[in-house]
Amino acid sequence: MPYIDGFVVAVPKANIEAYKKLANLAGSIWKEHGALQYVECLADDVPYGELTSFPRAVMAKEDEVVGFSWIVYGSRKERDDIVAKVMSDPRLQGDEWKTVFDGKRMIYGGFETVIEL
Repeated sequence: MPYIDGFVVAVPKANIEAYKKLANLAGSIWKEHGALQYVECLADDVPYGELTSFPRAVMAKEDEVVGFSWIVYGSRKERDDIVAKVMSDPRLQGDEWKTVFDGKRMIYGGFETVIEL
């Protein structure tokens, strides 16, 4: 079963085009290093919940939109190997991400697939 990395971020609306550009670059690098799939989404129907929600989770402000993304790998081992390559890839060593969204509010984690239909 595939292994998934998931991410949730708050992207300033003024930075959406820059976010798309950097995500496209990152996605192509992830795929080049072996990821099976790389998906980036921007919130369209994501209410601000009373207790919990995607916007609350990343402390999204009025001028921000929630980004939700995932990367698919063949296994946890493949993910670990691919992430090591991606993190050392010189094309992703710049500070561009810091100007596009606040990484301190990013939520991320690795998930083991338990059902795939």
